[in-house]
Amino acid sequence: MSSFEPRRVLVTGGAGFIGGNFVRHLLESDPAIRIWNLDALTYAGNLASLSDVEARFGPDGDGRYQFIRGDIGDFDLVAGLLADVPIDSVVHFAAESHVDRSILGPEVFLTTNVLGTFRLLEACRKAWSGRRDVRFHHVSTDEVFGSLGPDGRFTETTPYDPSSPYSASKAASDHLVRAWHRTYGLPVTLSNCSNNYGPWQFPEKLIPLVILNCLEGRAIPVYGRGENVRDWLHVRDHCVAVDRILRYGQVGATYNVGGDGERRNIEVVGVLCDLVDELNLRASGVIRCRDLITFVTDRPGHDLRYAIDWRRIGDELGWRPAVPLADGLRETVRWYAEHREWCHQVTSGEYRSYYDRQYSRRLQT
Repeated sequence: MSSFEPRRVLVTGGAGFIGGNFVRHLLESDPAIRIWNLDALTYAGNLASLSDVEARFGPDGDGRYQFIRGDIGDFDLVAGLLADVPIDSVVHFAAESHVDRSILGPEVFLTTNVLGTFRLLEACRKAWSGRRDVRFHHVSTDEVFGSLGPDGRFTETTPYDPSSPYSASKAASDHLVRAWHRTYGLPVTLSNCSNNYGPWQFPEKLIPLVILNCLEGRAIPVYGRGENVRDWLHVRDHCVAVDRILRYGQVGATYNVGGDGERRNIEVVGVLCDLVDELNLRASGVIRCRDLITFVTDRPGHDLRYAIDWRRIGDELGWRPAVPLADGLRETVRWYAEHREWCHQVTSGEYRSYYDRQYSRRLQT
């Protein structure tokens, strides 16, 4: 197993959910790492999620962390950064990532996920021309594979069959990364992960949405009858996996990252409701959180089942998921209950408008 030592890392989308957790993981686990965090701070990016990182590792801390507000699609900005700083690694999280939003407005998904990735690749290709002592790691999703039947799991060779504008845009970006490796020799690795959950996740996603609606006594919208199956992966496990791929992954290779947490959505919702009840965190006046569950009209093109076969990263890089789903969900419920101020901050304004557009009519039918 060959190894690569990242030292100066550009993380794109590092103020988002997974990117922010990865920034924290790298800085805490490797004292030799320096990180430049490039994020456009769109609705899901929030510097409040990194206030502790800024204090410990920013200019007033040990100086190993710097935030740069900017768009991956700004070629001149990225090229200038790569010219000024001897970046040896790019870990590319930046993306528009919510299926529902891609259905409401697909253009921004193409602009960021496809064109933005292209410009980032071009900046790296020109800055790193001919070098092999660098890495570009691209983080993607299992949604590019489409929907599974009742059996089987996605492998690294499963054909792409995206169902939504979001998954189509991520599939396109995956193909671009592979093409820049095969055509230009850019040293890349890729990963496709299952559904992440954990601290600092923007509450448009299922798990934090359910928790916050329980805490606030609001109806919990569940698409269809909640029969869609997802493979849940704790974000901590995902960060460790990306770190291992960056350091030890085979150049040009793709690794699937899953959590062995395959459950129907309605099962996950029920467990979260029961945890909020058990921990006595439910809103005043709510007798039982399960009573808040409201089945709503399903979204178009809703894939039925995802499941990840992660044997390659296990066999080649020695990674495996470490957080059992039951433990991770309990920890996540406690985290959101203890961070209500952060939740209030990120769910004001634009999020409320989106929530009303997405669910108000469905909840009334």
